[in-house]
Amino acid sequence: MFKQKKKLFQFAAVGLASLAILAGCSSSEASKNETEDGVKVRTVKVAYDQASKPISYIDDKGNPTGYDVEVMKLVDELLPEYKFEYVGTTSDDLLIGVEQGKYQVGVKNAFFTQERTEKFIFPKEFLGLSSAGLVLRKEDEGVKTLADFATKGYALAPIAANNAQYTIIDEYNKANPTNEVKLQAGDAFTVDVVQWVNEGRVDGGVMIEGPFKQQVLADDGAYHNLKDEVVYNEFAVIKTWPLFNKKEQEFADAYDKAIAQIKEQKKTSELSKEFYGRDLFEVLENVNR
Repeated sequence: MFKQKKKLFQFAAVGLASLAILAGCSSSEASKNETEDGVKVRTVKVAYDQASKPISYIDDKGNPTGYDVEVMKLVDELLPEYKFEYVGTTSDDLLIGVEQGKYQVGVKNAFFTQERTEKFIFPKEFLGLSSAGLVLRKEDEGVKTLADFATKGYALAPIAANNAQYTIIDEYNKANPTNEVKLQAGDAFTVDVVQWVNEGRVDGGVMIEGPFKQQVLADDGAYHNLKDEVVYNEFAVIKTWPLFNKKEQEFADAYDKAIAQIKEQKKTSELSKEFYGRDLFEVLENVNR
């Protein structure tokens, strides 16, 4: 009888110890999901195009960076109720993943299009600004605008219909029906614009300034050998946006409050200088799109 009671006490002691350990683990795990003020923290996945330097990319140490990513890091600092987990991926996977809820938000130098509003939440506050320009052969550097390009009857590099750059040219054509740019929808999301122009397959192509600098002007650029053969002529500065999943309105609202404060402090201007080599916010008053 004594032995049985002893065993019961031993089992009870083990059971209580186990419960204490479990309770301790539970408490520890819960604390990781709360701020010091007891605010519950939600982890959200922020997808970024990992091959779009200097907009968003993975640095030499394997860390996510680029203008879009660094701005989102500043947003994260102002939102204690959220923890941002950055996921590097492709442009196509980002769009599909955010739409399906695999990611809560995505950044990829995204332009606004009406079609995209059907799939994503566009917040009230834009993320940054992007220079869009024409890549041309050196002998055509006098072609400064889309109107100039259209007047010459030049051929433009194909742009995928789901690419916002296609929408920009399409909008110009609708506004200028008597002087349209020859717009061809491509099968791929992007084509190698610099190569196509250099080879004479097209007369010009639409490109973002940052990638052009990285590919052509940078000493280690893939097409640095063409720096004297091709030019980049900016025709517009355009607002860029984060794309939120349709169910993330609360998250988008929180982003709006944070990014407004960051812009007010001119931190976006500082990052624009760091990653683009110029403060694009200086021309904000002239940005129509």
